[in-house]
Amino acid sequence: MATVSLSPSALAWQRFRRNRLGFVSLVLFVILFVVSLGAEFVSNDKPLVASYQGQMYFPVFKNPPETAFGGDFATPTDFLDPFIRQQFQQPGNWAVYPLNPYHHGTLNYFAKEPNPAPPSADNWLGTDDRGRDLLARLLYGFRVSVLFALALTITGTLLGVVTGAIQGFFAGKIDLAMQRFIEIWGAMPELYLLIIFSAVFEPSVSLLLILLSLFGWMGLSDYVRAEFLRNRQLDYVRAARALGLSNWAIIWRHVLPNSMTPVVTFLPFRMSAAILALTSLDFLGLGVPPGTPSLGELLAQGKNNIDAWWISISTFAVLVVTLLLLTFMGDALRDALDPRKLKQEAAS
Repeated sequence: MATVSLSPSALAWQRFRRNRLGFVSLVLFVILFVVSLGAEFVSNDKPLVASYQGQMYFPVFKNPPETAFGGDFATPTDFLDPFIRQQFQQPGNWAVYPLNPYHHGTLNYFAKEPNPAPPSADNWLGTDDRGRDLLARLLYGFRVSVLFALALTITGTLLGVVTGAIQGFFAGKIDLAMQRFIEIWGAMPELYLLIIFSAVFEPSVSLLLILLSLFGWMGLSDYVRAEFLRNRQLDYVRAARALGLSNWAIIWRHVLPNSMTPVVTFLPFRMSAAILALTSLDFLGLGVPPGTPSLGELLAQGKNNIDAWWISISTFAVLVVTLLLLTFMGDALRDALDPRKLKQEAAS
């Protein structure tokens, strides 16, 4: 009976799945990320759907004015207002609220305790120093951190792969000139530049992404350069040259696919570094604009409010769990893509 030989990618996936810790970490991280992407349906101060006097509303998509529910003002409805809540308790009226009835920017003016308030039945993880629900801030802050880390990882990876590929494949004077440029560019004080630009320009996520991307590609380019320097001398590259393929065709079709192991292996670790960078900058007040949900901003609140232990502990737990999941995924991925083990399994 003939045995079916698996491709290297299939073997790598099998090895990754056999690493139980790494695979479970991947599943948990994907679940958390998907939940955070739909945070508006999980944690929001507006009902998902509401019925008032026989008319249906979807406030999570479009918030009707208060006059639609018997109020006096044509302003957006505050569904935490006891009067509005009472209106929906009347016969025939109803509203379906999210699991956590608070948005990340919701100020609960009807709170029973001064802010920051400890965990309670209303606010499961407590509130911050402005009365905003901590669970909502953590959920939305997690989404901002992961999306920022993905964007920074993709941008830095593309720049690192391009520069490393050009250096490693063409070598010679091109490699020498780019190496000197990287040494000079890497010696520039990144933190000082962030402080200067944050003082000159209005803080924004896009500006922060651009500034960090200018420096985040250099570490990966060294690994890609080394892989290209090794692969450019192999027989399949010489055969491609003998067949008349152009340099860019050889890079794209042959050398690049065989040089992607360090790139894929370092992706989870690069995401961890990006999340830590954003958290650190937010903690120092150099990150995302004020009002944006951020793990670093919550850590700064915990430092300024030592008695509010729930702020520091909850934020630290979310940050540690996120980084641990990414680290376990990276370790499993590195083990799965080990070329020596893949060759042994392919030969067996």
